[in-house]
Amino acid sequence: MTGPLQIAGRTFGSRLLVGTGKFSSNEVMRDTLAASGTEIVTVALRRADLSGKKDPFANILDFIDPKKYLLLPNTSGAMNAEEAVRLARLAAAAGLPQWVKLEIHPDPQYLLPDPIETLAAAEILVKEGFTVLPYINADPVLAKRLQDVGTATVMPLGSPIGSNRGLENRAQIAIIINQATVPVVVDAGIGAPSHAAEAIEMGADAVLVNTALAAARDPVRMGGAFKTTVEAAREAVEAGLPTQLDHAEATSPLAAFLRDSSTD
Repeated sequence: MTGPLQIAGRTFGSRLLVGTGKFSSNEVMRDTLAASGTEIVTVALRRADLSGKKDPFANILDFIDPKKYLLLPNTSGAMNAEEAVRLARLAAAAGLPQWVKLEIHPDPQYLLPDPIETLAAAEILVKEGFTVLPYINADPVLAKRLQDVGTATVMPLGSPIGSNRGLENRAQIAIIINQATVPVVVDAGIGAPSHAAEAIEMGADAVLVNTALAAARDPVRMGGAFKTTVEAAREAVEAGLPTQLDHAEATSPLAAFLRDSSTD
């Protein structure tokens, strides 16, 4: 599909979503967001001060301009559907957008999303009017079920959160993309701009990156690198990538030229 990214009827110029964890300071995070060109920023609700008391140790929201970015609260840390729903409701009650990145990963070692609890929470939140962007394993069956209940996207992981290993689940992600009726955002494991380009070139609508930026020696410069790479990959997709072949094909008809010359 050509044109800008559209999620739940809203149009975005950037196809790069950015998370806000692990940065050395809120100031570095703020400058990296600007360099990345992102328009959607995710924030873990457990790190944000929703009380209005200006807690200096939970003031991340002071560094994210809501006029410039869509603030996407995420439920990271929720152990089950009940906790995720409660976090989403708290965010909405505090005046944050009624959009939510739904994350439920009870295993602290691998941080893999719980498919059963994720589907249960998505059903509740969609019925309550939330725009739900669920983080999932690269499971085509679950992705289809989530689309059926009304989620705004599906967000399959490329590889485990923070692993920087790229698209280890490429085959399953390809199936999800092929079956998708909503935008597909590859989320987790993207550790280099080349990984982001690979996801976009295979048909993903967008990517979400956090650790690759926050853990870089120069996060701001890395934000710019991801920005230009994602833009270039999308431009290539819209220009029409050539079909991959299982054999060689000469770029110039040299053999025919030699045969024609031999008759002179």
